[in-house]
Amino acid sequence: MCRRQKNERCRKAQRIEKYVAMQIKKPLKFVYLLLVALMALGTIIGKYTSTEVVADQFFGAWWFTLLWAVGVALGTAYFIRQRVRRPLLVLLHLSFVVILLGALLTHLTAHKGMVHLREGKSATTYTTKAGEQRPLPFTLTLQRFRVSYHAGNMAAMDYVSDILIQRDGKTTSYQVAMNKIYAGYGTRLYQSSFDDDMRGSYLAVNTDPYGIPVTYAGYALLFIGLVGMLVDRHGRFRQLLRQSKRQRATMAGLLLLMLSPVRAQTALPQATAAEFGKVLIVYNGRICPLETFAIDFTKKLYGSRQYQDYSPCQVLTGFLFWPSEWMKVPLLHIKSKALREQLQLDSYIAPMRLFGQQGYLLGPYLQEAQGEQSTMGKALLDVDDKMMLVMNLTKGDVLKLFPYSSPVGRVDWFAPTDKLPRTMPAAQQQYIRSILNLANQLAHQGRNDMLNDLVHKLQKYQVRYGGTTLPSPLALRAEHLYNQLPFATLLFMANLTLGLLSIFFLTRSRRYAWFTALMGLSWGVLTFTLALRWIISGTIPMANGYETMLLLAWLIMLVALLTTRTLQLMTTFGLLASGFMLLVSHIGEMDPNITPRMPVLNSPLLSIHVSIIMMAYALLSLTFVSAVAYFLACRSHHESLQRMNAQLTVLSQIFLYPALATLGLGIFIGAIWANISWGTYWSWDPKETWALITFMVYAVLLHPRSLPALQRPRTYHLYCLCAFLTILMTYFGVNYFLGGMHSYA
Repeated sequence: MCRRQKNERCRKAQRIEKYVAMQIKKPLKFVYLLLVALMALGTIIGKYTSTEVVADQFFGAWWFTLLWAVGVALGTAYFIRQRVRRPLLVLLHLSFVVILLGALLTHLTAHKGMVHLREGKSATTYTTKAGEQRPLPFTLTLQRFRVSYHAGNMAAMDYVSDILIQRDGKTTSYQVAMNKIYAGYGTRLYQSSFDDDMRGSYLAVNTDPYGIPVTYAGYALLFIGLVGMLVDRHGRFRQLLRQSKRQRATMAGLLLLMLSPVRAQTALPQATAAEFGKVLIVYNGRICPLETFAIDFTKKLYGSRQYQDYSPCQVLTGFLFWPSEWMKVPLLHIKSKALREQLQLDSYIAPMRLFGQQGYLLGPYLQEAQGEQSTMGKALLDVDDKMMLVMNLTKGDVLKLFPYSSPVGRVDWFAPTDKLPRTMPAAQQQYIRSILNLANQLAHQGRNDMLNDLVHKLQKYQVRYGGTTLPSPLALRAEHLYNQLPFATLLFMANLTLGLLSIFFLTRSRRYAWFTALMGLSWGVLTFTLALRWIISGTIPMANGYETMLLLAWLIMLVALLTTRTLQLMTTFGLLASGFMLLVSHIGEMDPNITPRMPVLNSPLLSIHVSIIMMAYALLSLTFVSAVAYFLACRSHHESLQRMNAQLTVLSQIFLYPALATLGLGIFIGAIWANISWGTYWSWDPKETWALITFMVYAVLLHPRSLPALQRPRTYHLYCLCAFLTILMTYFGVNYFLGGMHSYA
């Protein structure tokens, strides 16, 4: 009787506990979804106001802070009710509480502002965002401000303030630069801006003695928890790996399509034009072969690397030496159908077609287009940019081919139309003014041998006066090789074709192995492509959207190659997913040019941050491919396909766990980098906000016990399909719609 009463009391207590947990879970889900929705809304509001306004008045509002506090309280209560006893899970969830506590301390106790310094002048106070004057814990003096440039051009490499710190009769000198801060006496100083006359500097001031250490402690706990989630022998991820060894996973599915793409009467022979292509030019903030500029020039005008049988260097030199003839060639691509209809133009027109009896055809529309953001306005400006490029080339304004070393040892490069320094010898000035005119005469006379000699002399001139600004011979060879083929374009066509073909050989292991070998070859070619870009730029190729798409494709194929022996289907996955990424890089509006990095991006933490984030996106994209494959095959009655489909959830979850671990690590390594570079580890920039949204949305999938619906494969894969939209928004929506500090990536 006593035992029965005791069991009944236990059951009653369990029912009460379950009821209480359910009562907590409902508002917790609501608050969680509300936070995600509000963060998304905030980024959109920021587009039409500013990131600073939305950070202060939306994300910094008391009600938004209160909402996070309510979410933490409900989450903590629910977690305790679940009676989780595994230390790693406790540590992982605790890390988020500590991070949010650090953020709250920063919000409540930190002070930020700006101090303006002039050379030789001292400051003892700084100005807060509210316009208040607060004391510095020391006397601050600017000795000198300077900008260092990339060799041979005006692309800034770093901004440096040499300062003196005086306190208690002790004076110490320091340098504050991009990614190099001063930290002392509870205060951090960051290089922010400078005066136009280059004799004054603005330093950002941050005093956050409590928030930063607590937040960093939370990051440390998070790192341990995320890594522990992957290595814990009793964790779900290790269970999935053991399950995948017992059952071989395969699949079918994905569809994508591929696209593959009057004559000028006068041009240099291809060999002579190629010699011109070896001449160096300052372009895109760096010194590169003229061949590179010619390729971009032709692509911008015509939409392709080559016009008919003419090489890019022939097109460029054609406009340079025979402008009147080439202005009549129909190679100017008008992309906008609406613009073509309004101006009654064909898809490809001769540049001269834009000039008539009324003058420049686009002229009456340009002023209005510059003040609006409509599609028509952007199309007008795009065509006008192309015309300005042609006109600047024919005048010689863009041809910065001539280096000159000043008496102080500084090397600058000049175009023939530039104002030359007075210190430059008269003979050298005459050479710069006349050599292209002489080349023009030789081209018109057809004296190609003499023209080749003239080009060789120009190359020798550049070597003589270019000094340390010249690229290394290895970099020049790498760039010439890189320019020979559109590697990424060829790879996207190859990978998508092979991926689609591999579907028909899934049940033929020996023949399917050929596709794995070909993916390995594709990975090797992409590795070679990235290596060439690395040699050319001198930095890891992840400085812009184009390069990060290449890196993402590279990582997807690497993951596929490492796992395809255990999971045969990974070859198909790897080929299709990487092909898709390369296709996006091909058709998107990303900039394929190789340019010097912004000074703030020259940090080793950036390389780690971007690499880890790209790995996360690669793995999450494979969960999307798994979901697509599941729904393509779910209605099939074929026994082998049903067996394959049954394993797709396991395969997807194997990708999901390391994806979330790397995404979490990448986000918070980025926060540390931002704190070092900008003085704030979280600024509610659209890219970082959407990365957090992506993390929160995918983290839901790790809680099937609390959300039983996710235990059903159909619901799980449908959620993965929808969740992938957050990645698209993070990567493309921010770059092309929201903007922000991260819009370069």
